Amino acid sequence: MKTKLVLLYGGKSAEHEISLQTAFSVINALEFDKFEVKPIYITNEGDWVQGPDLTGKLDFVEQLRFEQKDVLRITETKESASYGLAVSPASLREEGDMDQMVVFPLLHGPNGEDGTVQGLLEVLNLPYVGAGVLASAAAMDKIVMKMVFADAGIPQVPAVPVRAIEWQETQDEVVAKIETALVYPVFVKPANLGSSVGISKATDRVTLVAAMVEALRYDRRIVVEQGVVAREVEIAVLGNDTPACSVAGEIIPKGAEAVFYDYRAKYQDNDTVMAIPAELDPAVYEQLVDYSKRAFLGLSGSGLVRADFFVTGDNQIFLNEVNTMPGFTPYSMYPLLWQESGLPYSELIVKLVDLAKERHEAKNSLKYTLED
Repeated sequence: MKTKLVLLYGGKSAEHEISLQTAFSVINALEFDKFEVKPIYITNEGDWVQGPDLTGKLDFVEQLRFEQKDVLRITETKESASYGLAVSPASLREEGDMDQMVVFPLLHGPNGEDGTVQGLLEVLNLPYVGAGVLASAAAMDKIVMKMVFADAGIPQVPAVPVRAIEWQETQDEVVAKIETALVYPVFVKPANLGSSVGISKATDRVTLVAAMVEALRYDRRIVVEQGVVAREVEIAVLGNDTPACSVAGEIIPKGAEAVFYDYRAKYQDNDTVMAIPAELDPAVYEQLVDYSKRAFLGLSGSGLVRADFFVTGDNQIFLNEVNTMPGFTPYSMYPLLWQESGLPYSELIVKLVDLAKERHEAKNSLKYTLED
């Protein structure tokens, strides 16, 4: 029997377009003899649009944007004050096939990767691919994430968290605090975005102020991190209670003017070099694996995570961040790392679906009532 695979993508986030690319890539890698594919497109406005079942590969990303006539949304009825959620257990699952259904939230950024959709799926008691509410929320927030990693004893670059109200009311003091704790260059990042959206490099006070303004366009909490001269190395993690790690990969931006692996390098230029496997000292690789697993388990991760590190010339290691729903575009590191590790793209998706079923079964085996 085929598994009903419900794909959620798009989303009310600055990473909306990246999610569409991820969904397109995943769909075109699926083995349709194993899956009954049901797409749900979440618009920029937050509307949920049910599309027709997919039976084969797509030609264009735009085929994933469906007409608004099929909107599924939370609405208030005129007849009563009650609210009804159209995307309910009844609408997502059909009688008799719950055992063969998994939701795959291919969402990046806030309102999707941050635990909000995961919470909805938990309430509906639906199996889904990837991290749960806690891991999704903690990993989405770079400030909270740093606290978790510090508690796990994982080295990180120095950083200064800043709230929007602090910047608005005490800008001079905030700048002084940053310049006391860090030295230029620094990187300014929204706390709750990925795909390098809103991130800027600052080399002096003028560019710092501009970077702060840019980051605050996307979030009310931002983090300023110490810049380091280092290689950018990534590890893919896969599993639930006993995670496994892939080979390491290195991001090598092209061109003398490349300042970091930014949004353009990731999704537009398509000329960034990914060295897979990365040339690393065996001891460094083993340490990266150890830190990756500690980060995964510290967050209570499940399914998948991509761990991103800085490795300096003298082999110092700093964990930059983890991503609980890394991209699956043709240029994305996560599936490429597993492909090089012997797990092809289509088999990786099957494995993720199996892990989702495993986690859901384990959750449902727990007791939720007190016994005498």
